[in-house]
Amino acid sequence: MPEDLRIEDLVGQVVAVGFPGHAPTPEVLQLIQRYRVGNVILFSRNVRDVQQLRELTATLQRAAFDAGHRQPLLIMIDQENGVVRRLGQGASVLPGSMALGAAGDPECARQVALTTGRELRALGVNMNLAPVADVNNNPANPVIGVRSFGEDPQAVGDMVAAAVEGYAEAGVISCLKHFPGHGDTAVDSHLALPVVPHDRARLESVELPPFRRGIEAGTDSIMVAHLHLPAIMANEAPSTVSPEVIDGLLRGELGFGGLVITDCLEMRAVSETIGTERSAVLAIASGADVALVSHRHDRQVGAVRALYAALREGALSEDRLQEAADRVMCLKERLSWREALGGGVPDWVGGEEHARLAQRVYEASVTLVRDDWGLLPLDASALERVAVLYPAREEVTWAEDNRFPQGFAAAAVARRGVSVEGMPVPAAHDAETRAAILRQVEGADLVIYATLNAHLYPDQAALMRELLEAQVRVIGIAVRNPYDLLAFPALGTYLATYEYTPGAVEAAVRVMFGEVEPRGRLPVSLPGLYPRGHGLKRGGRGR
Repeated sequence: MPEDLRIEDLVGQVVAVGFPGHAPTPEVLQLIQRYRVGNVILFSRNVRDVQQLRELTATLQRAAFDAGHRQPLLIMIDQENGVVRRLGQGASVLPGSMALGAAGDPECARQVALTTGRELRALGVNMNLAPVADVNNNPANPVIGVRSFGEDPQAVGDMVAAAVEGYAEAGVISCLKHFPGHGDTAVDSHLALPVVPHDRARLESVELPPFRRGIEAGTDSIMVAHLHLPAIMANEAPSTVSPEVIDGLLRGELGFGGLVITDCLEMRAVSETIGTERSAVLAIASGADVALVSHRHDRQVGAVRALYAALREGALSEDRLQEAADRVMCLKERLSWREALGGGVPDWVGGEEHARLAQRVYEASVTLVRDDWGLLPLDASALERVAVLYPAREEVTWAEDNRFPQGFAAAAVARRGVSVEGMPVPAAHDAETRAAILRQVEGADLVIYATLNAHLYPDQAALMRELLEAQVRVIGIAVRNPYDLLAFPALGTYLATYEYTPGAVEAAVRVMFGEVEPRGRLPVSLPGLYPRGHGLKRGGRGR
């Protein structure tokens, strides 16, 4: 690594920042040019379409080049696919982690990661904050859920390793998250500090194996989450600022020598306890290599200045700073200014080949959990009027995005030649809303109700129960976490798609109308009802 870099350059290498809008703001340009920040994170707020994204990444890189940066910026994004996707119009819509877990084939995970990575690289994004290595074995988890491949550590590890290989083949930097495991929590770290209460034996058997597999597969980086683990940590500070977690567990015991990045230090688990600026110092001092500050310019500048002050005051050693910066610059050695600064969007981005891959995986993932009422397959000629209840457009966690137009579920059913009435249902609503919906569906031959985390939003479950009490013929489709059946176990026909995206819903409709056989298997158990791995091969009581 260059030995003549100034302290300002080294500090800039260990901070990553975000900004609002579709073009670089004066504030982010100041961070790149004056404060020498070398890493940028993009969100859906920064992306309109693929052409605009390619222009944005090139403009950011040009600003760094003109300012004298020796290497291109790391430009990172959370393109997990499924419910967490940042790419806009013109990019492929690909299946998320739990859909891949339901399909059950690591080769699908590798191909989806390879395709994702190729599109990201073509658009100037050189680092993807994926795959998710969390084991989701807590139905009440409010933030991971379908972002995980499932509840079995071995199966999750297989998928994680395959995804890492896919990103490597695409030439995009991968990042396992959320170390040391956010899957068995009931608190969203965007809002508060979750506690993982398990002993070391449990962590070794459940939370850590997928991270070990990802490390063995050659992951480039790992994101540390804001968690408290009493079995490892001496105090109640988040794991992002814990030397026991970063240097002790991740570096020492798991032997990871790559780049460690924090989760965003503006999440309330940190910002409302330690504070963003101080946590940036503590994270780097504890062994992290990049402090992520995604949103507020004042906090981003404050983090940089706090690192300067920590160096002056001895709270952060120059050796530790150099080590962290070296890891960043080592990753950047694979980047080139030529690729970073230029090039249009290739025709194959968002193309037919990628759409066919998505369709294959979606059709392999749709899970027919139950058809005790023998409603499937549906006969379009026997249906005069179908009511389709679908989720109103809203995000249910801080991490996800919803760019799709309203009503695509109803449109998918209507394409079968059926008269359809579509009705959006908010995740949270009142009894008056439910009564109005019941009046609207009266007289329908069939109601298809797509629920979205109804096990966490009791109003949706109440509506389903009222439909059942009214003896309405109803098919339930869980279009997010598959646990919804736990909230209305009397439902006789139930499918899971694991995400509310057009491709996933189209695949479910194809299953319902008998156009394809259901092939997906539950990657998580439904406690008291069905084990992991359950899935019917055809409708009806005979399975």
